[in-house]
Amino acid sequence: MSTIVIKISELRDIDDENVKDLAEFLEGRADAKVDITSDEITLNFEEGKKIPSRAHLRVLLRKFLHRAELKKEFRMISGKENVFVIKERKKAEEE
Repeated sequence: MSTIVIKISELRDIDDENVKDLAEFLEGRADAKVDITSDEITLNFEEGKKIPSRAHLRVLLRKFLHRAELKKEFRMISGKENVFVIKERKKAEEE
């Protein structure tokens, strides 16, 4: 069984509802079993099923941020192999 991890600790700090929405979005789009823990979402793919490419998963995560109107506050980062991170954007300081 293949797994992909999405680190969501910064997203969870803002709103738990967005984490649930993200899990439902990924379960429907990525065709995977989704497990939610305190700081990450794990996608478990069954043997024999086609696993989406990293590029496709990155697009799905960015699409979710756009639809949830979180694109201005968060960004998507590809971590190590099979790991993605949703990070809060740094605020630009005004002088």
